[in-house]
Amino acid sequence: MKTPNRNVLRWQIAILEYRGNMTFVHEDVNVHKIADGLSRWPLANDIDNPAYVPDEASPHIPIEGISVTDLNTTFFEELRNIYTQDKNCSILCQPLTQIQSTSMTAKYHKPMV
Repeated sequence: MKTPNRNVLRWQIAILEYRGNMTFVHEDVNVHKIADGLSRWPLANDIDNPAYVPDEASPHIPIEGISVTDLNTTFFEELRNIYTQDKNCSILCQPLTQIQSTSMTAKYHKPMV
């Protein structure tokens, strides 16, 4: 079943109040040719409408991440200085600097002959 449009949803909500006390009879289109004005009157698309649909999504999209591919050496120097000035970070970085640098790429990189 597809989702109802605003008019159908409005009538569904209004009729729920009388559920069990009402009987619905389907009128064939050939018998009931003229629709009443109330069933064709559109509701305004505002917050008071139960079938309110926002026109636009939130205009503010949060940044999930930043990818930087070209950085100057000054950036890395400033970053290094900030880490050395931070007491907690320097405590963590001291044991790491004592470990010999064996990166994964250096370990598996073999020169082409």
